[in-house]
This record gives sequence, C-alpha cells and structure tokens, in this order.
Amino acid sequence: MCRRQKNLAVQIPYRRADGPLNLLVDSTGIKFLDDGESQARKHSVQGRRKWRKVHLAMDTATSDIRAVEFTTSRDGDSPVLPDLLEQISEGEDIGTVTADGAYDTRRCHTAILERDAIPIIPIRKNGRLWKEDCPAAIARNETLPATRYYGRAFWKRWTGYHARSRIEAKMRCLKSFGERIAAKDPDRQTAEIHIRIALINRFNALGTAEIVRVG
Repeated sequence: MCRRQKNLAVQIPYRRADGPLNLLVDSTGIKFLDDGESQARKHSVQGRRKWRKVHLAMDTATSDIRAVEFTTSRDGDSPVLPDLLEQISEGEDIGTVTADGAYDTRRCHTAILERDAIPIIPIRKNGRLWKEDCPAAIARNETLPATRYYGRAFWKRWTGYHARSRIEAKMRCLKSFGERIAAKDPDRQTAEIHIRIALINRFNALGTAEIVRVG
C-alpha cells in the first residue's frame, strides 16, 4: 500500500452551490517524521522537527475544500494562491477571494482579478500605495485610503472578512486526523493529504451544523 500510494490519484469530491463561488484561503503547517528524526528519537537525541505546508481554498456556501496545494515549509503563502485558483474550472464564476494580509501582493491581486473576482485582503499596517501600472494596483490603492479613513475594524465588518475564521476551523478538522503525516516521500505525503481532504468533504456532504447568529 505504501508503494501504491505514491502513484495514487485521489479524486476529491465537492458540491457546487448556486451562484458565484466565494473562496476562503489559508495555509497551515503539518509535521512529518523522516528517517533522521526517527533515528534521533531512537538514540534520545533532540532533533529539529520537519514540517510542510498545506494550502487550502474553501467554498463558503458548502464548506467543501475546492483546491489544495502541498508545499515545503520554505514556500510562502502568496506565491501559491494562483495555483489554487487554477484548480477551479474556468467555467465556474468566482465572486470573492478572502485571505489574510500575507496575500497582499501584486501577484495575488492580479490572479484574483484575472478571474473577475473581488479580493478581500486586508492591507498590511505599513502598506503603501502601489505604482498604478496595472488594474490590480489601481483596485488595491482604492482600498488603502478607505481602510485608513474608516479603520481596519470597520473595513473587516463591512467586507465580511471575519468569515475567514471558518477556514481556520477547517484546518483544525484536517489535523483531527492527526497532527502529523505518516508518509516520508513527498508524493505519498501529497496523496495522504488529498485523502484527508476527500474524507472531510464526504463528511460535509453527510450533513453540517447550521449556524444561527443570536442577538
């Protein structure tokens, strides 16, 4: 099974909701046990733990994971966002893409606007106006004075940015299958993560809790 897992193509099921797709994007680290760490534990030597990053894009309507990327710990969050959006078929409209300030880059804004979507990304506290040499910079520069005038707290409530907490909860669901992955080979690790995502989406299809705001 370990050898076959390396070439296993996991089909991740998902449900499509009516209307444009609203995505929540985030990443988390997950540990793995390599040969060096296992030998260190055997000889009671404290070694440095290794880990990789899981990047997810979740549909707000169905809570299903629609895109996943598995990278090394050295890879940043923002360079992976275009790859996540490429996993969404061109025929499916994307309404909004919500992410934290780590995605406040030209590449991310450009990738979102190319899909005719609206980026909901807070500008960093030390953020400045960009040179308006592309549509992404123009749209982003319009957000900066509004954020400074009304305040970041009001901007987050007005844009619905706080919905991003839902994908943070989804990360905890992912780690409920285990805080680390068992595979050591990168290809098998990717298959293991995809299996977990497929199981999460299957559980969502069986039924999810209905959240009602009180007060």
